[in-house]
Amino acid sequence: MPVPQYQAYMRSVLESIADEQEHHVREVTEFICNKFNFTEAQRNIKIPSGKSTYVNGRIGWAKTYLVQAGLIKQPRRAHCLITERGLKALNSNLEINNDYLKQFSEFTAFKQRNNKITIPSEIVTTKDEEDGNQTPHELIENTVNSLNYNLANELLQAVLTTSPQFFENLVVDLMLAMGYGGSRKDAGQATQYTQDGGIDGIIKEDKLGLEMIYLQAKRYTDKTVGRPEIQAFAGALDMHRAKKGVFITTSSFSREALEFTSLIEKRIVLINGEQLTELMLEHNLGVSTKQVFEIKTLDSDYFLED
Repeated sequence: MPVPQYQAYMRSVLESIADEQEHHVREVTEFICNKFNFTEAQRNIKIPSGKSTYVNGRIGWAKTYLVQAGLIKQPRRAHCLITERGLKALNSNLEINNDYLKQFSEFTAFKQRNNKITIPSEIVTTKDEEDGNQTPHELIENTVNSLNYNLANELLQAVLTTSPQFFENLVVDLMLAMGYGGSRKDAGQATQYTQDGGIDGIIKEDKLGLEMIYLQAKRYTDKTVGRPEIQAFAGALDMHRAKKGVFITTSSFSREALEFTSLIEKRIVLINGEQLTELMLEHNLGVSTKQVFEIKTLDSDYFLED
């Protein structure tokens, strides 16, 4: 069962503090989790960044919107107190959501300030986004994910336009960017193009070179890499008395190829096109930073008085 969007919690937030006493945010969250009968699994579902859960984030934003509309006040950090306006809303039996909050000038002013930060219209496509059901943090994360998804597709297409030699060097660069072996001069190399013997690159697993990792790079578009090619790579590792290898392709691997790696003693890691672009994005290979946004939070230590 999916976790409801943040507007679904607004009335429940008010109900949790309807006794007109101060309540900690943890109490509000616990009240709502119990009311909605959330399972432990639902409570622990995290947003893509992994820094918060959907439940905590959405309840938190429901509270924030109620504060901005004047239905709740915060007498001190992380504590809530219902206002007369909040009690009136609770007793109205009307659905409490963004449309209800629009009647209050404080809320419309808050939304207008938020709307100065725009998200490209070609990215905002899901129903939740169009209906305003996502929290600002979720919008940011989903927008970044959409941008990265589009960039990953562009990145893969760029890789496919390169020569086989360039791709072999790219694979070595990626391993270096991931922290294997130190510098390219000391740790990584692409082998002689026409005399590689089934090996396209060699890299030290550590700076001392106590163990070597052998690389195979196949720049395919539609062809699926099958078991015979992985077996041939394993044979090439035998020739070099190697125990570890990485096979990277711009396409994908067959089920038989994936199964084969689990049957042999050697450690062979398979990286398909999707994983390749994810790693390139993560380690800033072939991409550059266009713009940086800072998301700030309150520094509560600054406001502590002796």
